[in-house]
Amino acid sequence: MKQLEGKTALVTGASRGIGRAISLALAAAGAKVLVHYGRSVEEAESLVEAIRKDGGEAESLGADLSAPESAGAIAERVRQLVGAKLDVLVLNAGVSKAATLAAYSTADLDTLFETNVRGPFFLVQQLVSLLGEGSNIIAVTSVVAREVVGKPGVENPSIMAYASTKGALETLVKYWAAMLGPSGVRVNAVAPGVIDTDMSNFTKTEAGRETALAMQALKRIGKPEDVADVVAFLASDAARWITGASIPVDGGSKL
Repeated sequence: MKQLEGKTALVTGASRGIGRAISLALAAAGAKVLVHYGRSVEEAESLVEAIRKDGGEAESLGADLSAPESAGAIAERVRQLVGAKLDVLVLNAGVSKAATLAAYSTADLDTLFETNVRGPFFLVQQLVSLLGEGSNIIAVTSVVAREVVGKPGVENPSIMAYASTKGALETLVKYWAAMLGPSGVRVNAVAPGVIDTDMSNFTKTEAGRETALAMQALKRIGKPEDVADVVAFLASDAARWITGASIPVDGGSKL
């Protein structure tokens, strides 16, 4: 029997990159996967089709996670699709931005925190009634929540604002784990390092690749599947005694 046979999972930001790999891994483990997307409807439908072609179950649902009303709308759609029980909630959707300190605007921070923090916060709020004994939440954060990367400097572009949203999400993971533990719900974070996705285009250049590899013990660029396999593990009963943790999936970065 597959580890997640009979389970249901919602993956936010699932249409591509890490989210797509997570969806495929959960489906391969037997879960019915709800594929959330923001704008990439064609990619989401392609993923659903791929899962079904391999004998799995999947449905798509679209919503702009940064919109105030989105959490309620997503929760309502989830209830329609899976009923009163959700087994796995993967909080993967996120946006990033690099800029100098002076270049960041109020709108930039609003966008980052709306999508990366407020969206997950209220999604958990709206879905908590569907989570029970054996359910779990997995938040995709980042190595930058704990480590400063790049070359800090007032005139140098950085992802400090993005990093602060991931730090906030890791704090929420600990609070959620403490709050929901008595109900048998586990909550953990997975903190990727540099992963080969659209969000890390800098690795496509030789200089960017060298910078990434220089801070890693394992000398290759990470793949979305490297993260997905850890998420699938945390979603399974094999991780039944793990909660409130942040698992680095970063090739040994900044050791």
